[in-house]
Amino acid sequence: MTRRLAEICSRIPRAETFADIGCDHGYCTAYALRNGLCGHAYISDVSAACLGKARALLKEEIASGVCTAVCADGLEGLPELPECVLIAGMGGEEIVRILSARPLPRRFVLQPMKNTPKLRVFLLERGAKICEDVTFFDGKYYDLLTGEGRGGDAYSEDELVFGRDNLRAPSADFLGKLREERGMLRGALERTAAPQAKEALLRRLRHLEEITIAITRTV
Repeated sequence: MTRRLAEICSRIPRAETFADIGCDHGYCTAYALRNGLCGHAYISDVSAACLGKARALLKEEIASGVCTAVCADGLEGLPELPECVLIAGMGGEEIVRILSARPLPRRFVLQPMKNTPKLRVFLLERGAKICEDVTFFDGKYYDLLTGEGRGGDAYSEDELVFGRDNLRAPSADFLGKLREERGMLRGALERTAAPQAKEALLRRLRHLEEITIAITRTV
């Protein structure tokens, strides 16, 4: 199991019903069922080919009735709103689209590939409570959010951009992400001649440097 999958699986809470949306191979659902984290699981994917891989992995669970496979877009086609929903490996805007179709689940585990700030804004506007919001490295940097559909929360502007836990308790991985982005910005500054573009890059670089100084004081 890759670190990415291990990080996701380690956040799956106990729930009576669980759904893995965009399940791909079905590894996370297999982990949830085989570790007693849920009573019934749904695997859903818009791709019949990907769903077929998950069906093969979970054929015994499907045969025994504890897992249901649905070829559908997002939460469509599920007979109920599961207690816990996992959506991993999609863009933040796509996750927002999927979650917008129904009320927020009681619990969620989300691993967006991009546009994480937009996902944070959506969750908070819908009254969700984000319980964990971290960045980790597994060949590239990934964001991972867990939370509850109710409870409410309020983020600062920097927390919306970077993630609350990353700022309050920065990991080596998150510091590495900031360091990498600062290096990319310095490289872009060297290649950019347009004054307005340079100023925008400088503002972003200064902000990252300020954030880095502030959070390293807490480490």
